[in-house]
Amino acid sequence: MEHRPFGSTGRTVSAVGLGTWQLGADWGEVSETDARAVLEASAEAGVTFYDTADVYGDGRSEQIVGRFLADHGGPEGSGFTVVTKMGRRAEQLPDNYVLDNFRGWLDRSRRNLGVEVIDLVQLHCPPSAVIENAATYEALDTLVAEQVIAGYGVSVETCDQALAAIARPGVRSVQIILNAFRLKPLDRVLPAAAAAGVGIIARVPLASGLLTGKYDASTTFASDDHRNYNRDGSAFDVGETFSGVDYATGLEAAAAFTELVRDTVGDDLTPAQAAIAWCWQQPGVTTVIPGASRPAQAAANAAAGEAGPLPAAFLDGVRALYDERLREAIHPRW
Repeated sequence: MEHRPFGSTGRTVSAVGLGTWQLGADWGEVSETDARAVLEASAEAGVTFYDTADVYGDGRSEQIVGRFLADHGGPEGSGFTVVTKMGRRAEQLPDNYVLDNFRGWLDRSRRNLGVEVIDLVQLHCPPSAVIENAATYEALDTLVAEQVIAGYGVSVETCDQALAAIARPGVRSVQIILNAFRLKPLDRVLPAAAAAGVGIIARVPLASGLLTGKYDASTTFASDDHRNYNRDGSAFDVGETFSGVDYATGLEAAAAFTELVRDTVGDDLTPAQAAIAWCWQQPGVTTVIPGASRPAQAAANAAAGEAGPLPAAFLDGVRALYDERLREAIHPRW
């Protein structure tokens, strides 16, 4: 597993991390036993970066990650970087993003995670007005000074939001959707982050599973799985589900992606591994956080962090696939 510096935090993290949304909720039922097995499989495969949030299962994901962290020596002895997110426990109004609320949310997260100081907290896809407001960062700087958090970042939906966050000197990381079906961050966001020393956490690297090539028109998802209930964006930003790609269009593009992997990469990587490797090999990306609900899936995802440089024919093919099938619908929106 390749490791690299995490922006200006002074930490080094694995190129492939683990997203733990699915260990809390919204991806169908995952027992705590299965969740712990996923975490252990990831650690055994070399993963040192774990991303969670206070709203994943109303804190369930944080609690499971916290118990896992304690069993591996705690925050000082584990060698892991655990980051969480805050801001979606209240209505998404700028007036709610204030120091008192931050303190309350973070006190809960610290209890859930079993830590005194959170490695890094991210604002969880807040309104643009919050990202653009200097008072937001003054409050976060206060929390760093009080040693509630060691650093902070912003998780965003759009490239414009990412660029606004990167421009703030205290921001240590930006988390953004980046995958073979979402290329816009390559144009300006990744170069700006690299120039500013801001870490990039790439989420949704498999486009909610589309890029595994395992779905077809008959695939069904549980009623509590966002791939079922959020296809129209009725619960949260539709870009979080299948990267905002219409499902039928996504299936066709995924089939083309699978064929591209077979023709240019061969049998060395599965389509999912090729998609993950594509993400972490983009200049400016620090770590990519695929989720997993089974240990074997977690181990396979982590193995993508050992992939050698991807062939130029594959990289060119990803760009062509995006330009021909997805750009018109996706590029202007995020």
